[in-house]
Amino acid sequence: MRINNRLLFVYVLLMLTASCRVASISTANTQDLSSIFKGTNSAFVLYNLNSNHYIRYNESRCSQRFSPKSTFKIPNSLIGLETGVIRDADFGIPWDRQKYPAESYWNNTEPFIHWAQDQTLRSAFKYSVVWYYRELASRVGEQRMKKYVKAFKYGNQNTSGPADSFWLGGELQISANEQVEFLKAFYTGRLPVSKRSTATVKDILVMETSEAAPAYKLSGKTGGGQITDGKYIGWFVGYLETGGNVYFYAMNIEGASFAEISDKRIALTKQALIKLGYLPK
Repeated sequence: MRINNRLLFVYVLLMLTASCRVASISTANTQDLSSIFKGTNSAFVLYNLNSNHYIRYNESRCSQRFSPKSTFKIPNSLIGLETGVIRDADFGIPWDRQKYPAESYWNNTEPFIHWAQDQTLRSAFKYSVVWYYRELASRVGEQRMKKYVKAFKYGNQNTSGPADSFWLGGELQISANEQVEFLKAFYTGRLPVSKRSTATVKDILVMETSEAAPAYKLSGKTGGGQITDGKYIGWFVGYLETGGNVYFYAMNIEGASFAEISDKRIALTKQALIKLGYLPK
């Protein structure tokens, strides 16, 4: 009987440990973030690498898929490098004015004012130059693009549509949860690409750094555009490296116009990271 009691104790202890582990993985702590995202139609996911813990705001929307828009420039860059279509971050593609004519909005605001000129991978990523990535994808081709999107397990993995634009409004869709899972696989070297390709994309992903205590490095990519009549989505995805840890994040937000959400996607994400104590004020 004594042995049975000991076995029972061990069993209960194991179950409690497993339960705590599941809770640490899946529990969504929205209380701290409601004041930031309140009044917006948005979703936010954060994953703490060291503690294996997720925090989510608007959990149901975190699992809802949308067009990735320009956040697809992350896998698109990896695919271009891995296939040899582009050699490195300084690989240039001349702007073809006939193939990719300038639009009126290119003269108005950031980052569009940088589009009407030749680009490198680094500049095209920084300024989210759509024509560069359309050309890159065209050179990769439909079959190789399909192969890598599937190998990356990226969103719904549906590359139906033109090879140079399926991520802008085609069938490819991804959720905020899936964005984080892709970023984790990318950062930790679990994607089927070389270390060199991974290192190159990590380099161009960096947005801002600080050497002052607490030192940090913020990496990320925006995306956005129309998803239905009168409805626009804005994305901001990436990761924060600080204090010997990595925090992966993905947020999306909807609005009636691109201008309405363009600045908010980054500002709200930074506010959330500050609120959680990961990013200094």
